[in-house]
Amino acid sequence: MSGKVTEISEIGLSSSNDGKITVTTIEEPYGTGSESVASIGISLQANAEEPDWKVHIPKANIDAVIDALQKAKEAL
Repeated sequence: MSGKVTEISEIGLSSSNDGKITVTTIEEPYGTGSESVASIGISLQANAEEPDWKVHIPKANIDAVIDALQKAKEAL
């Protein structure tokens, strides 16, 4: 992965001792000219070099993902 990473938020991971959820933006994540993305990473340990899981969401999909997460929250 290349490109500038900007941290937006770091959230403690519920039901874990020191896990975290990080939200960042990444410019040109797949090389020059690639579309910037929002990145959500989940680390089970706070000092992890890389998240255990991560997802990249293009700007055009963010609203739909937020809507789906709201529906998932209501279903829980």
